[in-house]
Amino acid sequence: MIKFFEKDPYSPIQYVYEIDKILYKTRSQYQEIMVVENPYFGRMLILDGVVQFTEKDEFFYHEMLVHVLMHAHPEPKTIVVIGGGDGGAVREVLKHDTVEKLYFVEIDKEVIETSKRFFPTVSCEIDNEKVEIHNVDGAEFIKNHKGEFDIVIVDSTDIIGFAKSLFTVEFFKAVKEGLKEDGMFVTLSESLHFHKEMVVDVQKTMGLVFPIVDLYTAPIATYAGNWWTFSAASMKLPLRKIRRPIIAKTRYYSEEIHIQCFLPEKLYDKLLNNRLDW
Repeated sequence: MIKFFEKDPYSPIQYVYEIDKILYKTRSQYQEIMVVENPYFGRMLILDGVVQFTEKDEFFYHEMLVHVLMHAHPEPKTIVVIGGGDGGAVREVLKHDTVEKLYFVEIDKEVIETSKRFFPTVSCEIDNEKVEIHNVDGAEFIKNHKGEFDIVIVDSTDIIGFAKSLFTVEFFKAVKEGLKEDGMFVTLSESLHFHKEMVVDVQKTMGLVFPIVDLYTAPIATYAGNWWTFSAASMKLPLRKIRRPIIAKTRYYSEEIHIQCFLPEKLYDKLLNNRLDW
């Protein structure tokens, strides 16, 4: 039995996983990629020493990243997924029959190939005819599109390294220009337990660009702090309302979860004004 010590630069704690075996390890142009087998979580995808997802709990993250906005929007047809080379977000988006086109923008094609090889239930929709893959920088891709997208989903690694460009005012402005008049946008924004300052920074930066900004959360066992946040924005419509029937087959997301996942308004106000006493 091997012990794997996660190397999350933002976490005040360190997770240690028992590993039955290392199935794959390589270094792409952008990062170290590793696939390991854990007796409880099953196969795990690790990038630069940080767990990205496991077979056991990936659905919590991917469902919450995707379905909240897909149900808040009245008719999402053209979607962009930036990052998420594993294909989990792509899989969830394509559970919606309104989708006509999905642009899958992943800079590191080695992550896509690794997921297709080792995580077939996650990557199963990558080759769908509705999907158009672009192995380019997401920030550069979005600059070349104006008023085209119903929803933009950013499924990046943590807010460090080459993912930093996806959390700037410049990027958020480019996303806004790429959205249709009723478009929506979501990105991960770290843990509410360990990274409150980072969460607030993302929220306030988005607030400089978008007329409507909100925050929702999900429980993700393998992410540092567990209580993970998603920062979302909208050009016109509030995000807390469900505007389409929920017909997608999900394991966690539901109408009740949609309503409950958003931070209560009083707590949200305290967070943005740095008045949380925890």
